[in-house]
Amino acid sequence: MNEIDGSPRRAARIAAIAARNPVSAAGGVAVLLLVLLALAAPLVSPQDPLKTDFRRLAAPPGARNYLGTDQVGRDTLSRIIYGTRTSIFVAVSAVLLGTTVGSLWGLASGYLGGRVDLISQRFMEVLQSFPDLILAMAISMAIGTGLPAVIVAIAVTRIPFGGRVIRSVVLSVKELAYVEASRSTGASPLRIMAFQVLPQCLAPYLVLATTHLGVAVVIEAALGFLGVGVPPPTPTWGNMLADSLTSLVPHWWLVCFPGLAITLTVLAFNLFGDGIRDTLDPRVYAGVLRATSGPRRLQRDTGARAPLRPGGRGITPSKPLSGSRAPRRVLGGARAPARAPSPPAPTTPFADPSR
Repeated sequence: MNEIDGSPRRAARIAAIAARNPVSAAGGVAVLLLVLLALAAPLVSPQDPLKTDFRRLAAPPGARNYLGTDQVGRDTLSRIIYGTRTSIFVAVSAVLLGTTVGSLWGLASGYLGGRVDLISQRFMEVLQSFPDLILAMAISMAIGTGLPAVIVAIAVTRIPFGGRVIRSVVLSVKELAYVEASRSTGASPLRIMAFQVLPQCLAPYLVLATTHLGVAVVIEAALGFLGVGVPPPTPTWGNMLADSLTSLVPHWWLVCFPGLAITLTVLAFNLFGDGIRDTLDPRVYAGVLRATSGPRRLQRDTGARAPLRPGGRGITPSKPLSGSRAPRRVLGGARAPARAPSPPAPTTPFADPSR
């Protein structure tokens, strides 16, 4: 019964979150559709992406080939659908690998501190000193082309971002009271990092993973365009853009449709990542509500009391009212009781009035 009762509540909560941020919800729906398209590529693809038709070389879009064909007669729509599978798989694998390694690195660096933190941060600064595309291209050329090489090359570019963010979270969490209590009971640093500090890093980890997916898609497409990505004949969006340059004047459908697929995918991932960040970060969400809907919406959705202006209802005025008997207000709008007059100083019957 609890599971049955919890499902409508969970659905209502998701619907409420989507209603607050419809743009990010649209990005999430687009990401879901892209994932379903990648999984069902053999079912929805109209033709084999590797099958050539020499009777229809570089044919424009038509009834037989909805998005046209390339220079060797392969269907452009089928190659874009299969390219979705390759791009999403490479992006998700690289981001999960790089963000996980960087997060664990930042966790150990921030908690241990000292020389470990000093040396590890210098390595991260070296990685951040190179542009992402240049570093990924150098690593891919060094270890060889192929799907695993592209995943590793993109993952290395994501390591310093995860390490920096998680390290900043760990530096603030390790000073909290419950971490000090665990340390005082004799718990080992590994146990404290795993059970006390690491759970507080899950929300930043999810935000990093979702916001970096769009960057990974762009890097994968750029590597394929430069010839150091996933090698042909595997259909990828970057390879399709590179193949369109073999002719003197590229055909518009060979450039427009793969570029549009890259643009829409990156936009969907960025919108979805922004929604995840706004949902998991209460400070950002409270600021958005205060800026867009006012303090009443903030108090209703978050349960937090809106800040009151000096002199407003519910607090003491910034300037005293005129008159010695002016009423004062306390928190909640209730009238404060009048102050009782101070009693006269006690006198003794044998006191000398001259003294």
